[in-house]
Amino acid sequence: MNITRFRSAGVAFAAVALAASLTACQKDDGAAAQPGTAATASAPAPSQDPGTAASAGASGGASAKPAAKPAATPSKETVKPTAKPATKPTAKPATKPGGAPGADCVTAAPTPDEYDPDEFALYRIEELPGSTGKVNLVLQHGAWGCGGKDTDGGPFVVSGEDSRWALDQAAYVTATDPIVASTENTRIGVQELIDWVNAHPDSGLVFKYTTGDDGAIHRLEQVFTP
Repeated sequence: MNITRFRSAGVAFAAVALAASLTACQKDDGAAAQPGTAATASAPAPSQDPGTAASAGASGGASAKPAAKPAATPSKETVKPTAKPATKPTAKPATKPGGAPGADCVTAAPTPDEYDPDEFALYRIEELPGSTGKVNLVLQHGAWGCGGKDTDGGPFVVSGEDSRWALDQAAYVTATDPIVASTENTRIGVQELIDWVNAHPDSGLVFKYTTGDDGAIHRLEQVFTP
């Protein structure tokens, strides 16, 4: 009985010893294999071939975008000449020798189509109520006649019936000889013109006129005749 127990114990002990021996062998094998694995893992990658590196560098430089071309120099713009200001028309001279310069003259009583568009002969002035601020000019339309060889200019030839045109009391008025002692246009007042015309009715002095928005004459300038 005791022998059997001892034998069983010996068998168990032997089995434990064998297992321990096998375990030790496995550890030794693992330790031996470990250095090779480490060497394989830590081995550096082989250095790149110089030719390959040069090719890679050249390839990289070729694939880089080329530098942008400098912007083309803009062409010089053609400088346009500055437009010349329109020349103001020369004002008509006060004198009318031989008729208006370059204009046709009449040899007989003119028709309405031949009337000078901005001149007339003044004969009388009719006063209106002061509240109107105007006076009536009694006038006749006409055109310049042709002057002879021995004359300084043609006469202003009128035709038709008398007309009446309102003159604003604040109008700009100029006069020459015989209203004033000058051959140059001199500014005078409307009342001064009224006084002279009343003292010399039917004189037929020629005036150039300009109307305002109300249709009345707002500018009246005597035309000098030799």
